[in-house]
Amino acid sequence: MAPDLNKKLEDEVEKYRQTQNDMKKFVTQQQQLFVTKTENDFVKQEFDNLDSGAVIYKLVGPVLVKQELDEGKETVEKRLVYCEGELKRLATLMKDTEKKLEIHREVIAKIQQQIASNK
Repeated sequence: MAPDLNKKLEDEVEKYRQTQNDMKKFVTQQQQLFVTKTENDFVKQEFDNLDSGAVIYKLVGPVLVKQELDEGKETVEKRLVYCEGELKRLATLMKDTEKKLEIHREVIAKIQQQIASNK
């Protein structure tokens, strides 16, 4: 019976580690999105300070291409909406993953108690 419990424990610990790795990926993605959102907030503020006739350029590969101000504002606004949506999605994923981690911790503790009571 003890080898069975040890196998269950190993399996549960492996699931816990995998869930932790998932959480690390989500945190990294969240950090990248925060950086992108901050950069786009800054660009939006700069666009708001420009006159309506201002000339702006967009970097396309190694070339700067002239772009309409309204088009630039629209692009930045779309990026901000996307970032906010992704941040909300990641927050939900992170909550769910935290719940999974807690469940794994509880199962590991129960198995460890069973192993200790069998000795």
